[in-house]
Amino acid sequence: MQRLTVAGRLIITALVVAAFYFGFSKLGGQDLLKKLKSTDSTQTTSTTSSTLPSEEQNSSEASSNSNDEATATTKPSFDYTAPVPIAGKLKGVVELGASGFNSFIVRIDKDKNWKLEKAEFGNSLVTENMATDEDVRTGLKKYIGNMLDYGVGGKEIHFVVSSGAIKADITQRIIKALKSLNYFVNTVTPEQEGVLGLKVVQPKEFADNSFVVDIGSANTKISWHEGSAIRSVESYGAKYFQNSIDDETVAKEISAKSKQIPSANRETCFIIGGVPFELAKAVRKGTERYTVLDAPSAYKLDNAKSKAGLNIYKSVAETTGCKKFIFDWDANFTIGFLLNLP
Repeated sequence: MQRLTVAGRLIITALVVAAFYFGFSKLGGQDLLKKLKSTDSTQTTSTTSSTLPSEEQNSSEASSNSNDEATATTKPSFDYTAPVPIAGKLKGVVELGASGFNSFIVRIDKDKNWKLEKAEFGNSLVTENMATDEDVRTGLKKYIGNMLDYGVGGKEIHFVVSSGAIKADITQRIIKALKSLNYFVNTVTPEQEGVLGLKVVQPKEFADNSFVVDIGSANTKISWHEGSAIRSVESYGAKYFQNSIDDETVAKEISAKSKQIPSANRETCFIIGGVPFELAKAVRKGTERYTVLDAPSAYKLDNAKSKAGLNIYKSVAETTGCKKFIFDWDANFTIGFLLNLP
C-alpha cells in the first residue's frame, strides 16, 4: 500500500474538519453555542452585581474608619517662625549642668531677637579628663578657645551654673578654675532658672495663653505670665528615682504645682529639658525648630530617667488638660540669661 505524502495528510485532515463543522452547523450547533454563551454572560453579570455593593460598602466603611482614626490621632500643628536678629552680636554662654556642659553661641540684636549659631549638648568635659586642678584649667582654656575661634569676643563668653549642679564637687572645682582665668561664674536659683527659660522659649505672642515647663535632671521648673509678672515654681527632676522617690509621689506634687497655672494659660505649653529632647527626637520632622510632642501615652521608653521624665510630662498634661506641648530645639535657659544682659 502506497504511503501518503505529508501534503496529502494535511489535505485529508482539512476535509475532515470542514465536514465536521458543516454537519455541526446543520444540526443546530451554532444556536447551542449562542445559548451557552448567553447563559455564561448572565451568570457573570449576576454574580458581579450581587458582590459589588458589598465591596463598595466595605471600601467605604474602611475609608470612613481610616479617616476617623486619622482624626483621632492627628497632632495639633504649630506654624510659627521666630523673628531673625538684624545686625546682631555674637555672644556665648556655657551651662555647667548636672549632667555635663551645654554651650551655645547666639546672635542677638538690640531688640533681643536671637538666633542660635552653634550648640553643643552634654559635653563630658565636666566628668572626664579632670583629675587635677590643672586638668580643669587646661580643659576650660581649650573650651573657651573654641568659642573665641568661632568669633565670640572674650568679654562675651559667660558661664552659668544650673540650680541642680551647684552642689556637685566637680562644679566647685570648675568655678574655682574659671575665676583663676578671670571669668565670673553666674549662679541661679530654680525660680530664676524657670523665669529665664520662659524668656527664651515663649514667644511674646503667646504670653497670655501658654506656660513653660523645663524638665531637668535635678528639678523641674514650671513658669507662666501672671499679669506683668512671671511666676515660677519648682518640683522634682527626672532623676528623682535615684533618691528612692516613687512615681506616685512625684505625680501628685507635679499635679499640685501645675494647678497653680491659670486656666487661660493652659492652651499651649513650651517644653524644654533633657527628657523632652528625647521625646521630640522620636517625632521630629526633618530639621524643624519646633516639634509638637506626641501625647504621653504614645511613648514607650526603656531607661529609668526617660520613664521618670515621662511621668512628669504626663502629670502636667493630665492636670492642665493642655494638648499642645512644643519643644524648641534651639532654646536653653542660659540663652535667657544672655537676653537679660544689657
